[in-house]
Amino acid sequence: MSRFIHQCLKPASAVLTLGGMAGGAYADTHAVQSSPAVSPVEDQETMEGEQNGQASDASVKGQHIEHIHVIGHPFNTMRTSNDMGRMPQDVMHTAQTIDVIPRELIRQQNAKSLDEALKNVPGITASVGEGAGGLNGDQFLIRGFPAQNDIYEDGLRDFGVYGRDSFDYDTIHVIKGPSSQVFGNGTTGGAINAVTKAPNLTNHYGADFSGGSGNYYRGTVDVNQRIDDTTAFRIEGLGSSNDVVGRKGVSDKRWGIAPSIAFGLGTKTTVVLQVMHQTDDSVPDYGMPVVKAQGSAYGRPISEYGVPRQNWYGKQQDHNHTDATMETLRLKHQFNSHLTFHNDLRFGEFSRDFEASKVQCGAGCVAALNSGDFAKGAVTRNTNGSVPLPYTQSSWSFQNVASLQADFNTGFLKHQLVTGFDMEYVHDSRHQYTYAGASTSNPMPTANLLYPDAGNVSDAVARKVPAQANSMPVIPGIGKKPNSTGYGFDTGIFLYDQIWLTKWASVKGGFRWDRWQSGYKATGLTSADNPDKSFPQTTNTINPTASLIFTPSKWQTVYFTYASSTTPTGMYVTSGAIPVRPGAQGTVDNRPQRAQLYEVGSKFSLLHDRLGATITLFRLDKSNALTTDPVSNSTINTGDQQRNQGLELSLGGMILPGWNVTATYALYDPKTTSSATAANRGKQIQYVPHNQATLWSAYEAFPGKPWNFTVGGGLTWRQAVYLDNANTAKVPANVEFDTVLSHRINRHWVVSLNGYNLSNRLNYNSLFTGYATPAPGRTFLGRLSMDY
Repeated sequence: MSRFIHQCLKPASAVLTLGGMAGGAYADTHAVQSSPAVSPVEDQETMEGEQNGQASDASVKGQHIEHIHVIGHPFNTMRTSNDMGRMPQDVMHTAQTIDVIPRELIRQQNAKSLDEALKNVPGITASVGEGAGGLNGDQFLIRGFPAQNDIYEDGLRDFGVYGRDSFDYDTIHVIKGPSSQVFGNGTTGGAINAVTKAPNLTNHYGADFSGGSGNYYRGTVDVNQRIDDTTAFRIEGLGSSNDVVGRKGVSDKRWGIAPSIAFGLGTKTTVVLQVMHQTDDSVPDYGMPVVKAQGSAYGRPISEYGVPRQNWYGKQQDHNHTDATMETLRLKHQFNSHLTFHNDLRFGEFSRDFEASKVQCGAGCVAALNSGDFAKGAVTRNTNGSVPLPYTQSSWSFQNVASLQADFNTGFLKHQLVTGFDMEYVHDSRHQYTYAGASTSNPMPTANLLYPDAGNVSDAVARKVPAQANSMPVIPGIGKKPNSTGYGFDTGIFLYDQIWLTKWASVKGGFRWDRWQSGYKATGLTSADNPDKSFPQTTNTINPTASLIFTPSKWQTVYFTYASSTTPTGMYVTSGAIPVRPGAQGTVDNRPQRAQLYEVGSKFSLLHDRLGATITLFRLDKSNALTTDPVSNSTINTGDQQRNQGLELSLGGMILPGWNVTATYALYDPKTTSSATAANRGKQIQYVPHNQATLWSAYEAFPGKPWNFTVGGGLTWRQAVYLDNANTAKVPANVEFDTVLSHRINRHWVVSLNGYNLSNRLNYNSLFTGYATPAPGRTFLGRLSMDY
């Protein structure tokens, strides 16, 4: 190690971070002992500067000195920065459960999307939902509660409705529990924040090429170029095409680009300008209808009765084209050692052209399942008068968050105060179409239960045309309306202060005030009995938070936290076909959904920061739960009270030299505690398992030798879950075994092989009330990586 450090000490004005990673395929160095931590605030300031690749004052002045920041191990995420001015502490000293997916784990697993990466986090379930009349891109539940409006990049909301690729992700943070003081309205179960790759002062040129099962082809590039002592440029690119193993007719093609430039690196004022664009062309997959066949105690996907998992019941015209673009400007200015200002600004544009087949298994289909003669069964496809109808969507947004961090003393008390202002506006417009030749007398052709044919629907029948009064479905409280516009406008003020009573004990408290304004208009096909409708509403909310934090040693934090959040109606502007559901006389029940969190936990950074561990006990109560009406696809207030409480454990780091491990476990007790619907009372909350666990481990053998290799693998397990709150339908447990084998050819080239779902088990990775989508079958992907 001393020889390696000596070789690295050559003229340069960059920061070198040594973070060993079991798996020589992805790192040139090995884990070593970390430097001792100082006070939480000082430690955070040091880490933030070094992790962002910022040079010291000496390097800025031309004294080209290499700075080496040695950390214990990148799989131990306790010392990881939260990368937000609103969350200045590192993960270790933040009084909330934060699961971090580090870049090294993403690389080892070759996780190509946000969805794949989040399999490493307990308590997250993928759920496509039924808003917008169709499949809605990335839809997640955190601790059992919807988080479709709680996905962020670099602390700013990513409002688009699409499948997010990981090509420009550095790390992914899942901040569990209500976080309204940081993110604003929403965040009942938590928030997902992807930290993107930003320019730094070290030149880097990398590329990855993957190929394998399911006609999978993927290429990415990552180029970072230093321009001068304080300026750098970076660009990431993506191109991919693939089918889905085990699903005939389902495919995806996407490309993306993410250029960025940073000014003032290593100085008191840093400005980063980033642009991200992703285009996706995919075939939407509603999966398998859920029915209760003879001899079954619950409704189950028809694939559980023996229908081949490969069967896709869509039509050849089905498509989902999305374009998402975000322009982000981030400013950080450090006035002095006590005062730091952040301002983050983002503009976003999103468009979508969508058509899908939502299938149903009727009486004839169920009879075929009961008899076992599947060839005699038929599955019906949606037609005019049912949802989803084809539609186009266009959305735009902006958000600006300004925050000021002040570190100061009042007498013997040490303070870290954060205050700021948040403004966000989202606008959405869409138009629904109908099918040219489909009608009650001429319905969409059915699909054979055993041998579905996507090509048996002619263009004359399935061609989309402007909506007509005789072909539009009637939406309760709305009427027959093909056009709609919606908006949401949020202004918020936040303030919270952490006060150190002693070096090892502190209290933290604060609040956020929000004024939420939203509106929804339904227009078109206007007549006396079908008038246009407009539904505005305004909600003012205050969400407090309070924590008690103990740091008895530099390697342990113990905390108790209370936090709250509010989710007003009309929040899901881009992901809901009808953000609010009209009631009697066209009025709207605009009571917000509220949540309270009680959490006690402890975090550890052990073995000289090589191993991190957490243990958390929590109770999360939600009142006036929001849900989606499966008929109208509108958001409604159920009035239900729900509770999820449980235990979460995590472990991550290096057990022995060259051997890394990441493990998590969650035990939940999710129940509907009160409901106007008698069948729901005391039942398990839909989509939430009682038990969930993940394990991933890899070992690097013979590092530095020509015959080196890394071998690893892991398990993802989720217990069976119910698909409705009445607990009448369910899907079985998910069990997936994955593996990796890699070899470092030389310092710049690595070859690897990843295997997924090695047992080829029938799992389900997207769930919603009446459907479940089978996960990909056994898949192998080869990968060649270049790194200069």
